[in-house]
Amino acid sequence: MTKINTKIKPIVLAFVFLLVILAPVSIMAQQTLETIDQALRYSRYSRLALKIIPVKEDERTFLLQMPVEKIEENSDFDTYNFAYAVLGSYQEPITAQNLIPLSQADLVINTDFHFYFEKQVRIPDDQEIAVALLQVTDTRQGDNYYYHIDLLSPYVFGHPDFWAYYGDRIPFDQTFIQKNEPLEFRGRTGINLHTFHYPTQFDIPLPPMEIRPANVPREIEVNYEGEFFLNTPKSFDMEGYYFIQADTNSAQGMLMKTAHEAFPRVKDYEEMIEMVAYISTRREHEALKEAEDKKLALDKYWIGMVKEEETAKNVIREYFKQIEFANILFTDFKEGWKTDRGMVYIVMGPPNEVFFRANGEVWSYLSANSNSKITFTFARVKNILSPNYYILNRSRAIQPEWFKSITTWRNGQMVF
Repeated sequence: MTKINTKIKPIVLAFVFLLVILAPVSIMAQQTLETIDQALRYSRYSRLALKIIPVKEDERTFLLQMPVEKIEENSDFDTYNFAYAVLGSYQEPITAQNLIPLSQADLVINTDFHFYFEKQVRIPDDQEIAVALLQVTDTRQGDNYYYHIDLLSPYVFGHPDFWAYYGDRIPFDQTFIQKNEPLEFRGRTGINLHTFHYPTQFDIPLPPMEIRPANVPREIEVNYEGEFFLNTPKSFDMEGYYFIQADTNSAQGMLMKTAHEAFPRVKDYEEMIEMVAYISTRREHEALKEAEDKKLALDKYWIGMVKEEETAKNVIREYFKQIEFANILFTDFKEGWKTDRGMVYIVMGPPNEVFFRANGEVWSYLSANSNSKITFTFARVKNILSPNYYILNRSRAIQPEWFKSITTWRNGQMVF
């Protein structure tokens, strides 16, 4: 018996030792909204685009509308694992215990372009923060797609009790729409909605190293466009943005940016000239704006900058593809390419790492031939129009890397 004990003892000790060592690792490995890398959310090669649209049923009950856009053609439901959760903070661990799987039986609609789920959730009365999370795993590569939105938070005024829908009954999952494109609005209470139109045009943002305050218009024009009925098609015929409310005495409503028929792509040469400001000198940009023949001036601009015609064509294609993605990803009441996040995305490319906090968003770029990272921090600002409004924390320290990226564009060497 003594011999048996002496043989087992080292094994038992080794097992206890492993438990002691592995337990903290297991705890540390638990992911939260603050620690998961959501770079795939902004990738140009994503196979899916996720969204959560909360519709308020009462102060603590929400219908989570969860459309998943199929970017990859012929997407098969069985290729992915779907799950959702409601978290109490950005620090709460995301585990198998709070992630609720979504099966094919949970699909409300499966169209050529979307998987669509709905789930009603009730937030406990003593819970002050609530964040809805949608997670989709591509079983082929193990890629995890995420989308989250605050239901209850100091950074949101609240959510409306209505929403807009496409003709195939999928919820409107963008912030922009082309002029005169019809949508149907549905709500739980009332019979009509109120519409306010803002015809405001915005300047492009200041560069990341410019720390002086940006010019802010003292007054913003707003026009009350009257009421329209729920459950009937509605289109919007003016560019700008609209704020739609069920109750004009509340702060809750729905933002909708209206754009030209080519949006999110570029419309014409006038717009192209405006958009090259990020990689142009002031003198170059002024000359382009003053040119009588905009097309000829742009051709000379690109060839003169890149020096070789075929390379110039590739740079033009890549640059305006970045514009298109920025418009899709970051449009709010401004066109996406005019937002701080859109500007950084266009010049620097899609970030290598993206981390969210309750009060902001952090992007990192891995520096070529170096282990260092270039970091851009976007502060979240409470805004009545959007729960996802971010402003870049500007710094002169960013200048060297910013100019390096612009030089890479101008040399025709930017690759994503």
